[in-house]
Amino acid sequence: QVQLVESGGGLVQAGGSLRLACAVSGRTFSSYTLGWFRQAPGKERVFVATISGSGGSTYYANTVKGRFTISRDNAKNTVALQMNSLKPEDTAVYYCAADPTGRARATLGAEYSYWGQGTQVTVSS
Repeated sequence: QVQLVESGGGLVQAGGSLRLACAVSGRTFSSYTLGWFRQAPGKERVFVATISGSGGSTYYANTVKGRFTISRDNAKNTVALQMNSLKPEDTAVYYCAADPTGRARATLGAEYSYWGQGTQVTVSS
């Protein structure tokens, strides 16, 4: 019912920037809570950022606060993650996710019903 496709991953030097994008299907996209998660090698998938349906509310993991910005374009059914001041510890597969129920500040993977395939982000030191 809902499909998500991430893009924009790649290799970047520490201190650099990268912008991820996710295209989302769905007739009621504007009501979906959207999120970004990441999974580093040998680690569990963890929360990165989330954004409300209107785009008016955002919430970030402490590890990325001040460096990453989540945004959405409801006219184009997309959500983006602007990543600045990247660190080697940001290296991970990044996933976008959707919660059609519109939960506020959803930080748990279990709160999202749909997931993309992920895009690799590698930050070199």
